[in-house]
Amino acid sequence: MVALKKSNLKVQNIVATTSLGKPISLTKLARTQSNTEYNPEQFPGLVLRIKEPKSAVLVFSSGNLVCTGTKSVAQVKEVIDAVIKQIAKIGVKITDKPKITVQNIVASGSIDLSLNLNTLALQLENTEYEPEQFPGLVYKLNDPPATFLLFSNGKLVCTGTKNKGQLEESMKQLEKNVREAIKKK
Repeated sequence: MVALKKSNLKVQNIVATTSLGKPISLTKLARTQSNTEYNPEQFPGLVLRIKEPKSAVLVFSSGNLVCTGTKSVAQVKEVIDAVIKQIAKIGVKITDKPKITVQNIVASGSIDLSLNLNTLALQLENTEYEPEQFPGLVYKLNDPPATFLLFSNGKLVCTGTKNKGQLEESMKQLEKNVREAIKKK
């Protein structure tokens, strides 16, 4: 039986979006805040770096934000609050609490098992495995929606889930599918 340790799965990155509901002068923000990068010829958004928790936020003139680099929803909220404080310094007051939407969770972990990726590529549906190109097997689940990178040493990366429930459910589904694939062999 394939045993998964729940504590073994660790969130590495959360991508979340929100809207502040007000337009923001990116030029003004870039001029007044030292922790920004803004090259409108290359990209329409401004990158605002937050030291703690370490993250980066894309700020668009529409007031839309994309937050990356955090490891929990609580950290996302902290970062958004920090951005709102910085935006207040250029005269844009945000009074409504922004609704945060998690777009993607990236987690890493392992299955306590050596995996024969050739066997899994043949036995599982929705896989891509080209060892000459990349040492991991890409395995896509439809429900819950998740994409796994599986490595022969049992290590894995999971991406595409939007909450902890989906993340745990996708791990259970992976465990079940891997166990069935190994039995078929």
